[in-house]
Amino acid sequence: MAIFSRLYAFTLELSRHRHAPRWLFGVSVAESSFFPVPVDVMLAPMVLAQPHRAWPLATLTTVGSVIGGVIGWFIGMWLIEAVLPLIERVGYMEGYLQAQSWFLDWGFWAVFVAGFTPIPYKVFTIAAGAAGMLLPLFVVASLVGRGARFFLVAALVRWGGPKIEPHLARYADRIGWGVLAACVIGLLLWQLLQP
Repeated sequence: MAIFSRLYAFTLELSRHRHAPRWLFGVSVAESSFFPVPVDVMLAPMVLAQPHRAWPLATLTTVGSVIGGVIGWFIGMWLIEAVLPLIERVGYMEGYLQAQSWFLDWGFWAVFVAGFTPIPYKVFTIAAGAAGMLLPLFVVASLVGRGARFFLVAALVRWGGPKIEPHLARYADRIGWGVLAACVIGLLLWQLLQP
């Protein structure tokens, strides 16, 4: 099935659209507070399509992500009781409880690490609000963590994009199915190793 190659081609074409920066900003906001798909899947093709705009696109993604993080923080601060059943239903409860624990121990660094890594950032934004983390500290940690991540993605794609783009297009399905399989195996291992 050529699902991933079609999705890759569609995303690359979409990234050239005149409204693509608006969509990137909207997805960045949504991804940090409730949307399940990482914004990197939109940022990378946009930088690939327009390498000269790598830094403005990374900045736009960072700002949108931090705004979404603040929305998540307010959800955690004011609506946590209403949101907890949803967090449990989508399978993020364990991550949420772990994030709460990390806030007690590391605060700023927990948000920074969550912002930089592929850990679902929205879990940390909500947990930060529920734990009562100071909003200015949360914003600084988010700016540093998310900014580092998105500028790294933009830099790598800008630097290696023209060299790797033909290979990405050719092997998109194999890469996509491989990543999906790795995620499923990782999830199964995680489940098996839980006490």
